[in-house]
Amino acid sequence: MGIYQSAQEKILLLDGAMGTQIQLLNLTEDHYRGERFATHVIPLKGNNDLLCITNPHFIEEIHYRYFVAGSDIIETNTFNAQRISLADYQLEDIAYEINLAAAQVAVKARERFYNDFPTASPRYIAGAIGPTSKTCSLSPDVERPEFRAVNYNELKLAYTEQVKGLLDGGCDAILVETIFDTLNAKAAFHAVLDVLEERQLTPITTENPNGNIAIMASGTITDLAGRTLSGQTASAFAISLDHVPLFSIGFNCALGVAQLLPHVISLETITSAYLSAYPNAGLPNALGGYDETAHEFCEKLEPYLNQPRLRVLGGCCGTGPEHIEHLNNLIQNHSHA
Repeated sequence: MGIYQSAQEKILLLDGAMGTQIQLLNLTEDHYRGERFATHVIPLKGNNDLLCITNPHFIEEIHYRYFVAGSDIIETNTFNAQRISLADYQLEDIAYEINLAAAQVAVKARERFYNDFPTASPRYIAGAIGPTSKTCSLSPDVERPEFRAVNYNELKLAYTEQVKGLLDGGCDAILVETIFDTLNAKAAFHAVLDVLEERQLTPITTENPNGNIAIMASGTITDLAGRTLSGQTASAFAISLDHVPLFSIGFNCALGVAQLLPHVISLETITSAYLSAYPNAGLPNALGGYDETAHEFCEKLEPYLNQPRLRVLGGCCGTGPEHIEHLNNLIQNHSHA
């Protein structure tokens, strides 16, 4: 059974936050460096993607716990694993290696899960691609509105390298997520489609359920007015990506369930792809943390479970395995009600 067939049968559960779970480990600089980067010239703490190489067992355990909690799809630990973001740590030359290792760690966690739960339904791995630390549409210098810190071709080249590593490591899907600048995302999807064409692979869509790779898009609404950072409404965002053969499209991060889900549902008349949502655990408190419990998170999600096109659900910042476990129970009970 493939991911399209699974989505036909039930709502697919994504995992919850990776960064939140890594923070709970209270890792030190030495954990990030490992032996290989012990003498690296600048600090590496905070480069979570690097852990896939230096201490992969931490990441494998997080993936495994999400699988046990009920996740049908887990995301690789590669949100910033392209050379543009890795340049902040002077690690741009190992971008491909990090993505390859991250996908392999996720595959290892899945194999462990299958071994422990041999009758479980199929589980999938989505290669996570973040927006990079730079934007192609906006100037970072208010005195130079024409200036761009990165251009489209640079983004596409960086994303191409990342996509190749993720596919070589065994990903079933590519998830371009937390999109705040649709032009950045267009470069990412351009890279994905070029790599698929080069490898004679086809995207999985509602029109082509027997394709090879699912392409997923998830934007981020950055304010209560319902716009992305680059100024698009939810509908404009979806229309801008109408040319991409998407398996799913939706939103994640920035907002909680109550604020985010109406924007997701508004896409129903615009796209033929499945809809997806993975909100934060509420809005951040004064210290930047998230206080919404798993019960509260699911209580707010329950009214949306009757939406037939909403087939991918999960959690973003502040969520963990307990949120996914509660959500899994909610969906199971709802489907049998």
